[in-house]
Formats: sequence, structure tokens, C-alpha cells
Amino acid sequence: MQIRLHNSPFFFARDCVKMMELTHEHAAQYHERRRRTVMTNRNGKRLRRAVEFVVGPLLLVGIWWIAFRFALVNKDLLPSPFDTLRDTAANLLSGSMTQDIWRTLSRVTYSIVIAVVAGIPIGIILGARAAVYRSVEFLVDFFRSTPATALFPLFLLLFGLGDLAKIAVASFAAWLVIVFNVAYGVMNARQTRILAAKSMGASSFRIFGDVIFFETLPQTFVGLRTAVSLALVVIIVAEMFIGATDGMGHRIIDAQISYSLTDMYGSILIAGAMGYLLNLVLLSVERSVIHWSGR
Repeated sequence: MQIRLHNSPFFFARDCVKMMELTHEHAAQYHERRRRTVMTNRNGKRLRRAVEFVVGPLLLVGIWWIAFRFALVNKDLLPSPFDTLRDTAANLLSGSMTQDIWRTLSRVTYSIVIAVVAGIPIGIILGARAAVYRSVEFLVDFFRSTPATALFPLFLLLFGLGDLAKIAVASFAAWLVIVFNVAYGVMNARQTRILAAKSMGASSFRIFGDVIFFETLPQTFVGLRTAVSLALVVIIVAEMFIGATDGMGHRIIDAQISYSLTDMYGSILIAGAMGYLLNLVLLSVERSVIHWSGR
């Protein structure tokens, strides 16, 4: 649309008003198109993430069904995936499996809390003094490389057959991972930021609180996620063999002994889902807490 400007002040003002109206109209159309483009991109990303999320489980069920359908594995040892999922859903809805899930999660939680409370301060102390870390490096690496299950007899002798032994061995394994990662994060804090803080006259306490602490958070979360996964593995194995009467580990081994295959496979799937969900929760917390990581 073309607007013809007139020499008359009245017509000139009218034409200017029309031009402003057209400008506002074009701007509104531009912003509307931009909003629709942004919404389309967001919806596309959400759809792509949803597809990526379900591909893995569908692939697992598909491979399982093929192995069952074409007898690639003895059918007396491998039940149908759909029968397994149906029985697992029934056990969850009836509450018979829920109690075992909560018992395992509670033991893992106790183990991680103990490991974090005891591990982060020691990791900071070791990382802040390289000479101190080198003096105990052998002990940390030795026990970190020792399979936690090999320590079961020792912890059984020290703590007996109750929950204390299970939580203690899982706490010890998780504690070593957290100590190592926190110490590594402190030792590898960016020296340029530390030097900048020192040049501005910051005290050692202020440098630690405002620089080193935040520099170590990414590595601390890496250690925390690894520690949670390790604690879950140790707790489930301990529930299988250290006098447990509940928990997912006890449920798996009990189903295997009684030849309840759908319950055994379903319990294994739930145990894997527990580890996966715990990792997702920690990743979400990590993104919200250290969103500035890498900048």
C-alpha cells in the first residue's frame, strides 16, 4: 500500500498517522510470526525429546520379544516381555513391590547422606593441600579400586547381619568416590580466578567460599551421581546375600529361587529404572544449581 504525501499540513498529518498505523500493524505481524516460529521450534524440540526418550525402552522390549518369540533363548528361562510388564504393573498397583522399593531407596538415601557429610569436607581438605593428598593417595586409590562386594565379609564381622552392615558398606564405597572427585575438583580449580581474587585482596576464607567452592561443584556432582549409582548397586547386592528380608535385591533373589520368572525380570527392570530416575533427578538438580558451568 502506497501513501501519497500532500503539501497541506492537514493531509500531511493524516498521512503520517496512516504510516504509523501501518508500521504498528507490520510490527505486530512480525512479532506474531516470530512467536509462532518460537512455539513451533519448542514443540518440535519437545516432540524430538519424547521420541528419543521412548526409543530405548521400545528397542529393549522389541529385542526381548524377538528373543522370546523365535526361541533364541529357552522359553523356560525367558518369559514374554508383555507378561512380565503386566505382572510388574499388577505388583506395583497391589503394593507388594512398593514396600521393597521404598526399603531399598531408604538404605541408598542413608548411605549417600553419610557419604556426602563425611566425604565432602575430607575431599576439600585433601584437595586444598596437594602434599596431604599425595600422602594418602595410595589408600584412596587402593580402596576405590577394591570391589565393594569383596568387603562384605569384613563389614559383616564389624556390623552384623542387620541394615547397618548394608548401609555401612554402601556408604564406604560412595564415600571414596565423593572424596576422590571433590579433591580432584579442588586441585583443578581455575588458577586464573583464584589469582584474580587474591589480587583484589580477598582473604583465604573468602576465596574458598566465593571461588574454589563453586569451581568444585561440577566435579562434585559428577562424583555424587557416580556415588548414587554405586550405592544402589551395593545395596541391592547386599540385600541378596546379607540376611535381608525385604528390598529389591531380596525380591530378585527370592523370585529366582522360587522360579517366579516374571517377578524376577520385573524386579530387575524396576531396579534399573530406580537407578535411571535417580540419575535424572541429580542431573536436573545439577543443571539448576550450576547452570553457569563452563562459562
